[in-house]
Amino acid sequence: MAAILCEEFNLPAPSLEAILKCSHKFWSRLEQRKAVPENTPQFCAVDPFDDHALDKITLDSPFWIKPVKGYASLLGFRINDADDFHRALKIVRDKIRRIGDPFNTILQRIALPAEVAAVDGNHLIAEQFIRGLEIAPEGSVQQGQFRVHGVIDMVRDKNHKSFLRYEYPSQSPHHIQERAINIAEKVLKQIGFDNGCFNMEFFWNKKTDDLWIIEINPRISQSHSYQFEKVDGISNHEVAVHVALGDQIDFQHGAGSYKHAAKFLLRHYSQEDVLVTSIPGKEALAQLKTVHPDTEVYLIVHKNQQLSTLTDQDAYSFVLAEIEIAAQTTHEMIEKYRQAVALLPFEFEPVRNSS
Repeated sequence: MAAILCEEFNLPAPSLEAILKCSHKFWSRLEQRKAVPENTPQFCAVDPFDDHALDKITLDSPFWIKPVKGYASLLGFRINDADDFHRALKIVRDKIRRIGDPFNTILQRIALPAEVAAVDGNHLIAEQFIRGLEIAPEGSVQQGQFRVHGVIDMVRDKNHKSFLRYEYPSQSPHHIQERAINIAEKVLKQIGFDNGCFNMEFFWNKKTDDLWIIEINPRISQSHSYQFEKVDGISNHEVAVHVALGDQIDFQHGAGSYKHAAKFLLRHYSQEDVLVTSIPGKEALAQLKTVHPDTEVYLIVHKNQQLSTLTDQDAYSFVLAEIEIAAQTTHEMIEKYRQAVALLPFEFEPVRNSS
């Protein structure tokens, strides 16, 4: 929407075509393969409404499937066998049009290459199973000048599927960060992305030293804003504003009050529905604020809510709260998180069958 409005009002911004080359996961993979084939996982398009879709997948299991347009791991599944695939497709068919249909409306605004036009917003992409340490360089391109203002660690929880925290600065080796940044610059140049912000997610396999692109987001991430403010003294929103205005920003690393910061996602791990019978009250939140004044808590659920009514959850858990924490060391930050969880009790009970 921003790209469409900026074009209408003749404001500097990435073109709609460049935005879609990032956001349409299948089209994005085609562009990545042109620029950095060695960093692009194997992939193929999947029509979830095709009863013979599994027979047409060109990848060996395990592999991932996800919508060509989605976010927050929505409708993303690891597929180990045919049963996994058919269970996932049943869910996808029911829910994919919520985002797929409006995305198709946007796709109609530009002339698509034939191979992309055949893969609309209600398709999936199957991708090679990759894993490792997940990092995300975030930056901007302004009048052709590429910059990165930070690299985030995207730390998954013990189930290896759901995110536990987004931590800044990255604890990955510096040379890996530099490789990811160089790859990001090549890909964005191939796409023709200019006058906008981005973050690009990567998996680094420590054993093989492979660095794989996961996805490209043609924007800053609001999930990183607290971290930049606490560590660098300036939010990434300010970076986006300066890029939009066409001026330079004085971004100094380490100018904030803390050396480490993260957004944690407090989750209830279950694929079964439950009823929330108790959430942290004002006293608990006030007590946490007294102990850790710079910790921010955003409750996602409310009392008497069924977790199944939450929107945009991954397939393996439900987010109960977002907890933003800053500290001088990673160890201190994790300890603060544990203290916060202890002070923020949630209670549940099984959902009674009304029949």
